[in-house]
Amino acid sequence: MTAAARDIVRNHAKEKLARNEVVASMTVRLVRGVEIARIARTAGFDAFYIDVEHNSFSLDTAGQICLAALEAGITPLVRVPNGGAEYVSRVLEGGALGVIVPHVRSAAEARAVVASARFAPAGARSVPGGLPHLQYRALPAHVTAQAMNDATLIAVMMETVEALEHVEEIAAVDGIDMLFVGSNDLTTEMGVMGDYDDPRVRAAFARTIAACRRCGKHVGIGGLPSRPDLVAEFVRMGARFVSTGTDLSFLLAAATQKAQQVRAIEL
Repeated sequence: MTAAARDIVRNHAKEKLARNEVVASMTVRLVRGVEIARIARTAGFDAFYIDVEHNSFSLDTAGQICLAALEAGITPLVRVPNGGAEYVSRVLEGGALGVIVPHVRSAAEARAVVASARFAPAGARSVPGGLPHLQYRALPAHVTAQAMNDATLIAVMMETVEALEHVEEIAAVDGIDMLFVGSNDLTTEMGVMGDYDDPRVRAAFARTIAACRRCGKHVGIGGLPSRPDLVAEFVRMGARFVSTGTDLSFLLAAATQKAQQVRAIEL
């Protein structure tokens, strides 16, 4: 039964990370329709994360998009405002296959995230009824718990100086899958907002990648869609999850290009 449950719920992005492959992700911040799941899949993305931290998406809207992603075969993640169960467990039960938790500064905070996101014995998440990931099948609780613990990806964001000072301890927390470096908030806290060439940014990625390599964890790259050169550099260093940009930025860039093409026509 457990093996069958694992076949039903599969996190393809997590599986790619386990094979040391690079995962391409986009951020859903504008589109509230389920169509974005199919668009992301057709575009070739492995995953997306719905950004509930930085917009007004309701949990219901996030859940509907997650359900569409499950059917499309793309991994739905949600970036929550904080690591409390009031967000983490609810978005996971709504259809997300993982959470990205911002502003984690210590191993203790990382352990609290794990407690909210994983079922016993790995965490303290309350056991629900049927889950969309398992097509609402009524499975034994221990089967559901094991299948979902295996499939769920937990990422915490390294975007403060304090977090970097404790990155080795955070990476060592059981149940954490990925440390996601948020370049924008990190450079802001360093006092060099948007200066991605500051040597401390490279040092932050190098230290995070080294810590994760020792613990068998993965590293995500955030906030660098305008710097493909740095993305490539950090991937070569060992990062494997790449956040490529938002649906808003993609739409605006393509729309701007088309408008400029028309303006450039000579009469």
